[in-house]
Amino acid sequence: MYVKLIAHTPSPDFVVAAAARTCYSAQPIDTVMEKLDEDSAAGYVEMLSEFGHESPIEHASFTFVVEGVSRSLLAQITRHRIASFSVRSQRYVSEKKFGYVTPPQIADCPEALALYNEIMERERDAYNQITALLLEKRLAALPEESREDKAVLAAQRRTAAEDARYVLPNGCETQFVMTMNARSLKNFFRLRCCNRAQWEIRELARRMLLEVRRVSPALFREAGPACVSGPCPEGKMSCGRAAEMRKLYGEMEDASWEN
Repeated sequence: MYVKLIAHTPSPDFVVAAAARTCYSAQPIDTVMEKLDEDSAAGYVEMLSEFGHESPIEHASFTFVVEGVSRSLLAQITRHRIASFSVRSQRYVSEKKFGYVTPPQIADCPEALALYNEIMERERDAYNQITALLLEKRLAALPEESREDKAVLAAQRRTAAEDARYVLPNGCETQFVMTMNARSLKNFFRLRCCNRAQWEIRELARRMLLEVRRVSPALFREAGPACVSGPCPEGKMSCGRAAEMRKLYGEMEDASWEN
């Protein structure tokens, strides 16, 4: 898995503080902004977090590139609807040599891993064979002079691949660019950093949180699973490790946290 923050609102803590102070000040916005500096902006952002006043943090947005994750993860993350996604297309990009994600439980069981790898190879072969069969059929229906046209051939190959992709597995690797505002991100972290979240999206959430904390520490200081900043909402389903999670997310700036 590869996760990188590639763009964000400049000075996000400052922008959020300016937006929030505008709500409570009769002064012109320029005046409000002139009175802010880095320290006062950070303090204001922390106060917003204590109050639970989250609408001003929507003014800061963050864009990530994510690679080496599964289509299974993609199905989960796109449920977070207040976000923008650009995903590698399986219609326009050939998957004839697709990579795939191996879940840790499978990787730790030699018998399961052998079967898993074998099935993935079968899926790859099936995709390539179906693509070839459909392409052959489509080309046979065209006038002979059209079959050598590169543009026509590319279009027919794409049309064949868009149906062949139905055999591709959930574990097939994909990549995407995603943008979320800070409020949506904090909600995402509350849900997906939780120990009860599925392992792959939990790892993604933790890596994303590391990225945004580096550029906006005040805004995301208490971000993480819900138990970091309040009681666990999982009830009887709680993992019972709230104290451990608070310690872990309190120390996550440490480089060793990523190992």
